[in-house]
Formats: sequence, C-alpha cells, structure tokens
Amino acid sequence: MNYKAIVVDALYAVLEGQMERNAINSAIEKPKSLALGDFAFPAFPLARVFKKAPQIIASEITAKIDQKKFEKVQAVGPYINFFLDKKTYSADVLHQILIEGLNYGNQNLGDNGNVPIDMSSPNIAKPISMGHLRSTVIGNSIAKILAKTNYHPIKINHLGDWGTQFGKLIEAYKLWGSEEEVKADPINKLLEYYVRFHKEDVEHPELDDEARAWFKKLEDGDPEAISLWKWFRSESLKSFMKIYNKLGVEFDSFNGEAFYNDKMDEVVSLLEQKNLLQESRGAQIVDLSEYNLNPALIKKTDGATLYITRDLAAAIYRKRTYNFVQSLYVVGNEQTNHFKQLKAVLKELGEDWSDDIHHIPFGLITQGGKKLSTRAGRVILLDEVLDDAVSLAEKQIEEKNPDLKNKEKVAKQVGVGAVIFHDLKNERMNNFDFNLDEVVRFEGETGPYVQYTHARAMSILRKAKDKDLSGNKMEKYQLNDAESWEVLRLLGSFSMIIKRAVEEYEPSVVAKYALHLAKSFNKYYAHTKILKDDEQLTARLALAKSVSVVLKESLRLLGVQAPEEM
Repeated sequence: MNYKAIVVDALYAVLEGQMERNAINSAIEKPKSLALGDFAFPAFPLARVFKKAPQIIASEITAKIDQKKFEKVQAVGPYINFFLDKKTYSADVLHQILIEGLNYGNQNLGDNGNVPIDMSSPNIAKPISMGHLRSTVIGNSIAKILAKTNYHPIKINHLGDWGTQFGKLIEAYKLWGSEEEVKADPINKLLEYYVRFHKEDVEHPELDDEARAWFKKLEDGDPEAISLWKWFRSESLKSFMKIYNKLGVEFDSFNGEAFYNDKMDEVVSLLEQKNLLQESRGAQIVDLSEYNLNPALIKKTDGATLYITRDLAAAIYRKRTYNFVQSLYVVGNEQTNHFKQLKAVLKELGEDWSDDIHHIPFGLITQGGKKLSTRAGRVILLDEVLDDAVSLAEKQIEEKNPDLKNKEKVAKQVGVGAVIFHDLKNERMNNFDFNLDEVVRFEGETGPYVQYTHARAMSILRKAKDKDLSGNKMEKYQLNDAESWEVLRLLGSFSMIIKRAVEEYEPSVVAKYALHLAKSFNKYYAHTKILKDDEQLTARLALAKSVSVVLKESLRLLGVQAPEEM
C-alpha cells in the first residue's frame, strides 16, 4: 500500500483548485522524529494563495481533512502532521514481507537491461591488496542491487594484464629472478622484483629504457616476452581466485587489457576517419578543449598505445556485445579525469551512448592516514586481512558461544562479512583508515552486529516453531505499540532504500539501513517480551520474522552472509 498516496489524496480533497496533486506530492516531507508523525505537509507554499499566515492555513486545512484513514492528523505551527493507523500499517507490511520473503523489495526499474560493471581489476604479477577491496566489494554489491531491481548486471574483471609495468617486471626478472623462486612463491617473488626495480631505477634510470624496450617486444609478439607474460598471468589468476572465493565474488568475464590488443587499430582508424587525430610533439592526440579537458593521448611517440586507447576499444566492444543500457566503471576517484576524457572522445566519434557510461568513483582505504602503495612496498595483503578477520571472529565466538555448532564456518562468514560490511557502510567517496579490531567487533556499527541481530531473531523464531507465520492471517499481524513502530516504519521503507541505492550507486545506503533496523529491533527486544503468550504473540513473531528476512536480504545485497546462529 502506498501510504504517501493516501496522504496526498487526503490533502488534494481539500486543496483541489488551489494546488496540483503533483505539487502536493513533492511538498510532503518525512519528519525527523516519529513524535511529529509519519508524513508532514508544510503550508508555506499556500501563503500567497490564501493570503494568510502558514500556521493559520495549516490549522484550517487540518480541520477539513477526512481523518478516518489515519490515527490522527494535527497542525503544529505551519506543518500538518499525519500519523498513520498503526494496526493497518503493521498488518499490511508484515503480511507483504511474510508472503514475499526474500523477494520483498524487488522492483522493475531496469526491464532486464544489460549493465556491464568494470570492477576489481588487479594487476597481474602483483598480489591483491586492501587497495583492491573497495572496487571489488562495491562493484559486487551494486551488481546485486541492480539485479534486485531487474537490471542484468555483467561483472567484468578487466585485469591489468598489459602495459609498461610488464616491461619493468620482465627486466627485473631477467636481472634478479629465477624460475625456481617464482615457481615456489610466484606472487610474492614477482612483487619483490617489481618493488626492487622501482628502488634501483632511482639511481639507474637506464633501467626504464630497458623496461620500455621489453614492453615494445611484448607488443610486437616477441616469443620470450610473450612466454614470460603468459606465465606471470596464469600464476597470478590462480592466486586471485582463492581470494575471490573467500569473498564470495564471481565474475562473468576476465577479459583484461590484453584482450583488446587486436581491437585498438580500429579505434585509431575511426578517429582518423573523423579527422579527430592531431599530432603533438610526435604523439597522436584528440583535442578535448571544447570539453575543458586536456588532450587525450592516443599514441605515444614510439607508437605504443595508452590506457585510453584500450578503454575506447573496450567501451565499443561492450556496447556491441551487450547493447548495454548503462556501463559502469567502479574505479578510484583519482581516475575521474580519465573517464571524462573517455566519454568525450566517444562523444566526438558520434557515439551518443557514451552518456550511458558512468564512472563510479570511491575514496581510499588508508593505513595511518597514508595511501597504500605497491610501488613503495607499503602493502596490506587482502588474503592475510581476511584470514586475520576470521581468526578474530572465531576468538569472539569461542568466548560468547563456545557450544556453537559449525564454529569454523560461522567464523568465516562473520570475519569475511565484517571486512566487506565495514567497507560498504562508508559512503563511496569517503576515505577511511582500516583497523581490524574495530571492524570485527560484535558491538557497534559493524557487520557482526547486524549478523548477530539476525541470529537473535532466528533464535526467537526457533523457540516459537509451532506458530503459523505463513502470511495468510493478516488480521493477526496488527501491532499498535510505540516500541514496534520504529521497526515497522523501517521495514516498510525497504523498497525506497533499494531504489535510492540504485539511483545513487551507493551500497552504504543499504548498509546504514541494516544498522538502523538492527538497532531498532534490539531496542524493541529489550523493552518487549516477544514470546509472551497473549493476543499479539503472532504479530510480534511476525515482526521478528520480517526483521530476519529483511536483515538477511540487506546483508546479501552487500555480499555478506547471515548465519542463523552465532
């Protein structure tokens, strides 16, 4: 039931002729405090119409409103506050959740349109660090939220498997590496060589020339360079997959930068046909001054291509392959200018679908306030963080519930979930310092707190296992106590939360909602004897069941599991 529409109808019945229905709908607000009602209408816009003070207008309109569908309607200063009928609302919301289950909140916003999501994208021959966490979990959550609103997400891991860094890595391997070392510990050894290269080239800049030469060989198909590149790639992928499995993240495509090697000539040709390429100091550029952007560098003086050339090829390939309605790039905020250039070049090519490309930027995870950097060797390995988080979760479970079955499985769900949730509860654009002890706490604004609340609701339901909560007895789901009202209002707003998360590409909307719902239910639990055998027992159990359903679905949308016991 659309309760806002009921408020609009009540106001329009009084204001017809003075204010349009759409204007009434736009003016309605949600008060910050439930003590001020569930919806509020400010009378300020009517002051010119009635030529009276807004508080007088509010009082006069309130006297004319048919209040049968509301608990009460009252004027407070210049506002008309509407209080919904609690019994009707609770029965309606709880019935809907019990009937729909985990499908509650599903909407058709996307008509099954394809949405490729470029996400994670680690560099081959480097370990997945905490620096990759944000793109991976933000992209994964956005994909789940899109699917819930009937888009068809396509998760693409655009691997960093090409570029000048491979020239550096090959040169480093040729100088200091050995096959035996790499086979014994591939990722860590390759990282060690890469870091050493950047230390050595400070005093030996000629190393950069050698590295560039190796990358040119790689582009030209030199057998030794290709063989080393393929080896580095396959060893890296094996390592990556172990971490993605821990995170519960899957991909639809691993087409990385190398996939587009044979597709860039067409891009250059298209640019030439449109007379967009210009020479500048021996390099080939596209002038983007019309867009207030620096020139897009398409080819360097030595003929080597750049990221933007490859990304243009990727964008065109994805449009042809998926005919997308949106194309998302979950990439750090520092790449904002790159994506502006990408869209501008496509626009110059006459590709108006470039308007459907969206860069989804995000802030940094820092350590002691400093950016994590592979090149400087300041790396926090994601695999180790996840293992440490699981160990911390297991320790707390041992203290709180030593007899818990499947402790190891639950500890993995809680530990990994804690790391994911902590990332996603932060708004995308915010930077944040990472402190594992804070992340895995069972109290406070954490993933384990939400998981524990879900487990608490499930425990209540297990104790009342003989109760019928099929959703078919709507008249038994009526609650009108103040303690349950905040929980019910939150449950009823879930669809709106999902819609907002999609429109803003913002998983933190769902994470913050889950925290708010968990806190409200725990407050309700502290003040109410849910299992008390009286006429409202079924309704209270329906509330607990609904909370368990919505918390589980909220966690799923974030890529976090919901244990039934903790």
